[in-house]
Amino acid sequence: MTKKKIRVLLADDHALVRQGFRLILSSQPDIEIVGEAGNGRETVELAEKLRPDVVVMDVAMPEMNGIEATRRLAALAPRTRVLALSMYKDSVYVREILRAGARGYLLKDAIDRDLVAAVRAVAAGEGYLSPAVSEAVLSDYRRHVSDPLDLLTPREREVLQLIAEGKTNKEIAAALNLSVYTVDAHRGRIMEKLNVHSVSELVRFAVRAGLVN
Repeated sequence: MTKKKIRVLLADDHALVRQGFRLILSSQPDIEIVGEAGNGRETVELAEKLRPDVVVMDVAMPEMNGIEATRRLAALAPRTRVLALSMYKDSVYVREILRAGARGYLLKDAIDRDLVAAVRAVAAGEGYLSPAVSEAVLSDYRRHVSDPLDLLTPREREVLQLIAEGKTNKEIAAALNLSVYTVDAHRGRIMEKLNVHSVSELVRFAVRAGLVN
């Protein structure tokens, strides 16, 4: 009887990076690539449709970042497990995506052999952290149990990311199919909840929270 393959969806906004991951993972007899996505929104849609075992998820992607996409997947495709990928050892990125529901965090410079091991571990329901980040992350994760981002609704987090990406109210309204008035109301509530008083403060908050580069 042949063993069921681990079905993997690759999510990264760089086609070359996805191609590299595909080469590494496809060479393994127990792993199959079922799809690729270039941003968080596309990742959520594809994962809902394809129901992969593992999503290899870049943390920093346009339109919807990997943290928000992971949060959505936890609700929409709970059987799919997320392995986060990032260039950053910074504990804020790690903390945010683990809080969102990721099972593993791998540094991009540690790819090759580690990527295969991480995908297998996460598929088996285990956690996986790059050795370079694990100790700092664990102590940081234990220290931070509450987070201002938790005050925001999913829609407010989406609006916050687009504000931080430099989009105008009009552009955000078009992207999210809302009225400009509604976007403005969201912006006001976000600033109130986070206790910030200018767009530049909002942007700094979003960068610290790992929502944008």
